[in-house]
Amino acid sequence: EFWLSIVKVSAIVAMILGGFGLMFYGFNADHTGFVPGIQNLWIHEGFMPNGIMGLVACLSVVVFAFGGIEIIGITAGESQDPKTSIPRAINAVPVRILLFYILTIFVLMSIFPWNQIGSQGSPFVQIFENLGIKSAATVLNIVVITAAISAINSDVFGAGRMLYGMSKHKQAPQVFQKLSRNGVPWMTVVVMAGVLLVGVVLNYLIPENVFIIIASIATFATVWVWLMILLSQVGMRRKLSKSEIKALDFPVIGWPYAPAFAIVFMLFILAMMGYFPDSRPALYVGITWLVLLWIAYTIWVKPKQNSVKEKPDLQQNIEMES
Repeated sequence: EFWLSIVKVSAIVAMILGGFGLMFYGFNADHTGFVPGIQNLWIHEGFMPNGIMGLVACLSVVVFAFGGIEIIGITAGESQDPKTSIPRAINAVPVRILLFYILTIFVLMSIFPWNQIGSQGSPFVQIFENLGIKSAATVLNIVVITAAISAINSDVFGAGRMLYGMSKHKQAPQVFQKLSRNGVPWMTVVVMAGVLLVGVVLNYLIPENVFIIIASIATFATVWVWLMILLSQVGMRRKLSKSEIKALDFPVIGWPYAPAFAIVFMLFILAMMGYFPDSRPALYVGITWLVLLWIAYTIWVKPKQNSVKEKPDLQQNIEMES
């Protein structure tokens, strides 16, 4: 994963640096029809030309791009010094967002007017071609494939560790506890590969709509996971005393207002997914999946948990009678 990440990070940094070069020195070709520069951020009908609803509409799609931050918490169990490494990783997230998201968009929107992006091909390819890299399209395809493999790799890791932990707590099938010689829960990898093949089938059946559907479903999953983490954090801290909260290794900045704002924002994203027709199917899929999980929990998981609780109580009663 380290080397996969190096490839995509290097490509993004090269694109940013090359983009700044084009902003200052211009394109090699004269047929672009526009002049690169930061003025492209506010000309061509100004900032947010489609109004605030255009910005709101994109939230239900692009939130999935920020998914994966929660995996940092999963790695805490495998870290040698989580009290040091986890806060360091969390604090680095805003810097990475500024670099890899905001700065990238700033460069792209400064070079290409928003209403011409994509009209002459990929803006990333155009940047590298104007820097003299003739095989830019091939290079970008390799980078995109590498980035996709990297994302899949991290998702398989996160889902695998989560299913393994749930299986140990009797909340998932016991087959997910099977490990390879290197300690990898291999059955979860097999299941994830099967799910990925479903995406291949969808891409064949509905190639024009598959991206918006998959992105919306990923957004629902991401927002729902974040919402559950927030609610769990609030529920846990309500049960603790002030002294116990102060003794926690990971304090929450802005408590309780920051978590409350985050919860409201997550609910707002879900509401926007239901408001816009393009992302509405993802809401239906997500709700259906949650209902299936609730049914499975009621039938298979809850009875086992109740039986585990009854055994200690029964043993305690026997000891008291004896």
